[in-house]
Amino acid sequence: MPDDTDGAPDKATGGPPADPARPAPPRSEPGAAGGGAGGGAGGAHLAGRAGAPAPGVARAQAAGAGAGTAEGAAVVGGGAPDGWDPKAWQAYQVRRQRAASGAWSILPPAWAEAARPASAAPVSTAVLLAAVAAGLAAGLFLGDGLGLGLLIAAVPAAIGAYLAARAARRRARAWSVTWALGCVALLGIPALRDADWPSALALLAAALLGALALHGSRTWHGVLLSPLGFVDSAVLGIRWAWSGLRSRGSGVDRARWLPVVKATAVALVLLVLFGTLFASADAAFADLLDGLTPEISLGDGPLRIVLFLLGAVLALAAARAAAGPSRWDRIRIAPGKPRSRVEWALPLIVLDLLFAGFNAVQLAVLFGGYDKVLESTGLTYAEYARQGFWQLLWATLLTLAVIALALRWAPRTGAGDRRFVRVVLGTLCALTLVVVAAALRRMDLYVDAYGLTRLRVSVAAMELWLGLVIVLIMAAGAFGARLLPRAVAAGMAAAVLAFGLLSPDGMVAEKNVARFEQSGKLDLAYFQDLSADAVPALDRLPEPRRSCALRGINDDLSRRGPVPWYAVSLGEYRARQILRERPVTASYEVCRSLGTFHGRIE
Repeated sequence: MPDDTDGAPDKATGGPPADPARPAPPRSEPGAAGGGAGGGAGGAHLAGRAGAPAPGVARAQAAGAGAGTAEGAAVVGGGAPDGWDPKAWQAYQVRRQRAASGAWSILPPAWAEAARPASAAPVSTAVLLAAVAAGLAAGLFLGDGLGLGLLIAAVPAAIGAYLAARAARRRARAWSVTWALGCVALLGIPALRDADWPSALALLAAALLGALALHGSRTWHGVLLSPLGFVDSAVLGIRWAWSGLRSRGSGVDRARWLPVVKATAVALVLLVLFGTLFASADAAFADLLDGLTPEISLGDGPLRIVLFLLGAVLALAAARAAAGPSRWDRIRIAPGKPRSRVEWALPLIVLDLLFAGFNAVQLAVLFGGYDKVLESTGLTYAEYARQGFWQLLWATLLTLAVIALALRWAPRTGAGDRRFVRVVLGTLCALTLVVVAAALRRMDLYVDAYGLTRLRVSVAAMELWLGLVIVLIMAAGAFGARLLPRAVAAGMAAAVLAFGLLSPDGMVAEKNVARFEQSGKLDLAYFQDLSADAVPALDRLPEPRRSCALRGINDDLSRRGPVPWYAVSLGEYRARQILRERPVTASYEVCRSLGTFHGRIE
């Protein structure tokens, strides 16, 4: 999918429009109901001539009929007709244009008009078949869970989007290919990890990268709003496919399609017949077929139907966006009013001084040791670690907000102002990086005192990503901000991908096992809620702690029962292998005596 998404803003993008209701002329205008006898006479005159509107309204209807044409455009450009309030006339024209384009959007009308999707050629048969294939794959392979089935369902949808973009003569560019490859990599996380939370993050990031690949957005608002394009594209995609099916149904060439239908039916009959015979003749072949084919029952029929419809609609949305993307970069947001240097810089310089003072204290603590600090504050080692991290995380987030607002109202009258802004904000960014380092150091102390948990590894990863964003902002100040929105999106996607590949549940288990080997401290109760990704690390514990740590995961895998190949993750597969070779042996009483079933309290 390319980056070039510009097109004529007045081209149609869907089927026939539904004519919106025309607003009535203002009551204060001539010909409308007014005060006194004149108003009553006007009302009687209109009532007596049903279907014959007042002259102002007639001219408005004639102009409205020409909306989207040269005549309609001339009327809009020349102002509202007689009998119309200018604002009501402008809103009426916007509604007519949106109905003519088939656009549907939850955005404000001005934004929706600016980003209105480009026109699309009639849907091809290959794209329709790809959408059906995506729906079938979703219905067959996603009913038992995510895994390889997600990638299998995504392949025909990607093919359909590629075919639609190729028919629209869109060129694949470097950024679009990067977004597409990143999207595929993120969709592979559920096939690797059993934990739900990194998979959920990966799916959200994949949706963003897929939207960027389809729409080719480059600006901040384009990057942020691109995922909303799936809403427009889903509605337009259904209309697009329906129009294509109707056009094909009106002139079906039976001599062309009937042999294909017959051949497909015969092939299915032969597959079922001989497959059944071979399966009954050989147990190994029957077991192979049973493992490869999805198991479908009447009980999960409604779920499969919903998944089929969802997969087909999403595939059509992707193809429609590839054929005619929304132009999010056309949305214009007015910059803030520039402030004078004193008014703008004084609060930021004061903030820089505060950051510098805090960082000086952190350096003194780092080189002077923690014992003196703990002695003077009366805090324990763990309390000092816990106290600081969350405040520093919020300080980092607020600093990014301050930078965004400062850039909006920064002075920009000349090159001197630009250099001044870079110096002030660059200093703030550099000092914020020291705060990020201090926050991560506090988290390290926190983990040493209490151990690693899911929440702690998540917020530490978030702090690292915020530090990366600050580094990118500093680079943009030095080399230009044109690539900054896409660089931040790419950094976010890379962070989510690395987070999934590193297996956070495995990291939690590994860190706590290492802590047990050093200090003998172990919270067996916390391990009961981890996913199967933690099994390889917990398998290193000595008995009976090993069995007690794995007890909750083992029970969860037993409740799941057999999982087909397309729904099992690599983490779950490895965990089942380990538990099959070395089962859980400790009894309930032994695990209870070790605190396995106690609530976790910090």
